[in-house]
Amino acid sequence: MPVSDPFEILLAHDRWATQQILLACEKLTHEQFHKPFEMGPGSLHATTTHILSAQRLWADVLSGQPSTARMDQSGKEFTPAELLKLHEEIAEGFAKEAHGHPVDEMVHRERGGKTYSFTRGAVITHVMTHGTHHRAQCLNMLRHLGVAPLPKSSVLEWMITVDNPQ
Repeated sequence: MPVSDPFEILLAHDRWATQQILLACEKLTHEQFHKPFEMGPGSLHATTTHILSAQRLWADVLSGQPSTARMDQSGKEFTPAELLKLHEEIAEGFAKEAHGHPVDEMVHRERGGKTYSFTRGAVITHVMTHGTHHRAQCLNMLRHLGVAPLPKSSVLEWMITVDNPQ
């Protein structure tokens, strides 16, 4: 039966769409994956690493645990295959934390010496829309690299692919 709960759709779609981008990146050369663009964090490597790093950071916030070191600030180069593996772990951890408590419960994040409070629902929504925003940048970078066809990434494409496989 097709998924109908908007919360579950957001989580499943985000996981699938990021995977589609990373699978497309696996076919690129090292130079293409690191090619600078004047958008987003600046390259496919930087943008995909940022997506995963942010999701992991917010999973830590939802869990109430200290934040894990940010991958996108480590200076480490990741291959698309390494990011795919990390993505599975990070997406699974985020989904676990997203399901762990009521969405109206408050969570807290310290940044720059100031503590911010958010509902769990607001954090989950932010992470999902943040991923969408940066995946659109990745699609544009892939288009500029001549990748065709571009990976599927929209909710409609997810529905067609996952809920109605041909």
